[in-house]
Amino acid sequence: MATKPSEYSEGSIRVLKGLEPVKQRPGMYTRTDNPLHVLQEVLDNAADEALAGHGKRIRVVLHADGSTSIEDDGRGIPFGLHPEEKAPVIELVYTRLHAGGKFDKGKGGAYSFSGGLHGVGVSVTNALAKRLEVTTYREAQVAAIVFSGGDVVEKLKVRKAGPDDRKQGTTVRVWPDAKYFETTQVPMAELAHLLRSKAVLMPGVTVQLTDEKKKDTQTWQYKGGLRDYLMQTLTADPVIPLFEGEGFADSNENFAEGEGAAWCVAFTEEGQPVRESYVNLIPTTAGGTHDSGLRDGLFNAVKSFIELHNLQPKGVKLLPEDVFARASYVLSAKVLDPQFQGQIKERLNSRDAVRLVSSFVRPALELWLNQHVDYGKKLAELAIRAAQSRQKAGQKVEKRKGSGVAVLPGKLTDCESKDLSHNEIFLVEGDSAGGSAKMGRDKECQAILPLRGKVLNTWEVERDRLFANNEIHDIAVAIGVDPHGPNDSPDLGGLRYGKICILSDADVDGSHIQVLLLTLFFRHFPKLIETGNVYVARPPLFRVDTPARGKKPAGKQYALDEGELTAILDKLRKEGVAEGKWTISRFKGLGEMSAEQLWETTLNPDTRRLLPVQLGKFDFAGTESLITKLMGKGEAAARRELMEIHGDEVEVDI
Repeated sequence: MATKPSEYSEGSIRVLKGLEPVKQRPGMYTRTDNPLHVLQEVLDNAADEALAGHGKRIRVVLHADGSTSIEDDGRGIPFGLHPEEKAPVIELVYTRLHAGGKFDKGKGGAYSFSGGLHGVGVSVTNALAKRLEVTTYREAQVAAIVFSGGDVVEKLKVRKAGPDDRKQGTTVRVWPDAKYFETTQVPMAELAHLLRSKAVLMPGVTVQLTDEKKKDTQTWQYKGGLRDYLMQTLTADPVIPLFEGEGFADSNENFAEGEGAAWCVAFTEEGQPVRESYVNLIPTTAGGTHDSGLRDGLFNAVKSFIELHNLQPKGVKLLPEDVFARASYVLSAKVLDPQFQGQIKERLNSRDAVRLVSSFVRPALELWLNQHVDYGKKLAELAIRAAQSRQKAGQKVEKRKGSGVAVLPGKLTDCESKDLSHNEIFLVEGDSAGGSAKMGRDKECQAILPLRGKVLNTWEVERDRLFANNEIHDIAVAIGVDPHGPNDSPDLGGLRYGKICILSDADVDGSHIQVLLLTLFFRHFPKLIETGNVYVARPPLFRVDTPARGKKPAGKQYALDEGELTAILDKLRKEGVAEGKWTISRFKGLGEMSAEQLWETTLNPDTRRLLPVQLGKFDFAGTESLITKLMGKGEAAARRELMEIHGDEVEVDI
């Protein structure tokens, strides 16, 4: 009987109401690896009260039962009926998307500057919580309401405030629902860093974190602000005294009254730079236009100082990255109506923020440099050295150019087609495997670039030093794209292959080479991962030869790993092949495979396994932090911790 085809009609369209969109697609609204971001939404509301001058204390408690409380001494959420919606305001804030007190940025609004903007935050927290309790203290009354899965389960109760009650403020207690998160464990280091940064950005406000299980309380209060914080966070001593300042617009300027930034910048000759930026106290881990404003202001101030003192050597062209290369900074911007990229608010997109921050940073630094000429010359020397190093590395590429076009590496065996969507390049471990691959490939659309030995670990290599390494120079020239950073807009017009495939042995050494190449692409060619051009080829580890059976001729099958090998043998047994009548061969490496075998298993689009490289469950910053632990030179302790946690998940190849 034929099955009825699925119908597409008016009734097929489903309209998600209330908080249903959040429950259906939580990843659109928050991070789902752990509940830190949904707690941060509540914390940001508490911080916004302090930012508006109505609170001096924020307390976070991690309870033994897995819930978290966030308590502030702000104005308390109003609990009277909304004039239009005829429902308690406190209920609307927690059950309606796009209901909040931060849309009205005018002088009569409840908040001028705030991190909360979309009216989405705490309603997302509520939607993804098994239980959420809110208590608000204001106007000599105490109001309490309880939700579960975003719905009211205990209606609003209001009573008179007693002698033991606080005068004002809000307490929110959240039990995150485990079904929406990979783990409900709150990452303590990230939470502590977040709370500490709130204290730094709001001098005089006390921020406290209590862990009930460990019976441990940490308290932060900073009077020295950004300077103290940056000095404590730096891993190397600054070579120039810290440059700090702030600037905020008054009513006569081009920006809204109160808009501006506070900053502290340090220049070091070694160590990993510390770079943190915030907008209205929200941490922008992916940077944005306010970071660009700081970069622009620093660059133009240093450039004008160099020109004024005639310090620039002949033939050296200074770029913003040269001034910024050794800069560490903490930047706190205040923007009236900030536009963020997405609900998680990791990146600021407001165009005016570049001009806003730059307009305050540049004149302040120009004045400081001209008051401290010796330090100005030291900073100029750092920037010029970075520019010379970059240009020198660039010249190494120029030397290998002929008639203005980069000369393709001699060991590259190119394909005949110029069709980008059809072309593939295989970066192959070892010359012998490269030879088999050259003979077994499809000459029309498959190119082969053999790599000798282990590729350089490029995680901590400055971009302008990359081309000093032959293998990396050859990879870059062969694919036709220059190294770049995650926030750059590289020219992908020169890209020569639609698929860039990493092909290494199926053993531990092969995995290591794979990791080194993935590190190179993630660090220095991230746009190729973003655009889906990078792949990993999976060669088999085993071959199973079976004898002829009746009319069935002798055959061979390939297995990627032990699991697939077991499955193949089980299938042969079911097909009646006598135990031990098959032969199992284990490939020691790609070099052992004939051209025909390499084509059958790894190059033929119809039979090969080719995995696209994507960021998956991690965002860019999360992946970067993980790779730093794995590939960073000074990260032995973090690596050891990672191995202790995940060691039992690893298969050992002996």
